[in-house]
Amino acid sequence: MSSIGKLVRKSQATLFWGVQGLPKAQREAIYTLYAFCRHIDNVVDGKLPDNQKKELLTAWQQELENIYDKKVPVTDIGRKIYKNCMRFKIKKEDFSEILKSAMMEFPKPLQAPDWETLYKYCYGTAEIPTYIMLSVIGGMDEQSMRSLAQNFGRAMLLTNILKDVKEDALSGHLYIPAELLKQANIKSTNPKVVVTDKNLIAVREKLAKIAGQYFDEALRLIAKEDKKKMRPLKIILYIYKRYFDIMQNRGWEVISPKPHIRGVDKLAIAYNVIFNK
Repeated sequence: MSSIGKLVRKSQATLFWGVQGLPKAQREAIYTLYAFCRHIDNVVDGKLPDNQKKELLTAWQQELENIYDKKVPVTDIGRKIYKNCMRFKIKKEDFSEILKSAMMEFPKPLQAPDWETLYKYCYGTAEIPTYIMLSVIGGMDEQSMRSLAQNFGRAMLLTNILKDVKEDALSGHLYIPAELLKQANIKSTNPKVVVTDKNLIAVREKLAKIAGQYFDEALRLIAKEDKKKMRPLKIILYIYKRYFDIMQNRGWEVISPKPHIRGVDKLAIAYNVIFNK
């Protein structure tokens, strides 16, 4: 297994369970995409001074220019992008969108964004990585890829918001849309205050309903495509849906501990998708 493959497995990323059956070239490209996204997240959420974070993010803009101008990349991840991803004709603009969305949390983390801002953030953090993954797998037309990436990405993002709400609050993040807080008569946008508000359950229930609609549409779109090609996406989506179902079954008033799925259970989900569904 490559070094980036080990990174994905060690991090217990849901992605790992979805892509194991892909040919090596596709698998390595998707691992590289994950490593890039994870690295950018670590820069933004890390403890470096703001000026150093800005320097690193600006340097990545130049690194993308190097990669696509066929100059020698200066970072290990940049070299892997050049080696593993360029054969799949991934556009520079798509990698740039990932950077753009990450920079929405710099220098201050998002706190109660409106829906428009949240979906703008989702575009680069979840939809574009899904779109790139679909591009690597191949076999879909552009419009279908964009539609599936949107619904798939939003289902994942909203599930993560529901799953990580307490952990996010402790680090100063609050991704719950301002409109939902207002509807529930939650006046504060302070993350630590919001997660202790008695009306948070109503907000989480509404957010869950919206997430459920995105899950349903993503699964509908997957069902229209080639069954074998869609296996990686279906495995990942089913694992996320399992997190969602755990939270729904125990009640949206419960925010801690985070739902947990054992590796053996993720393997069982992958097995069921491959052999039974």
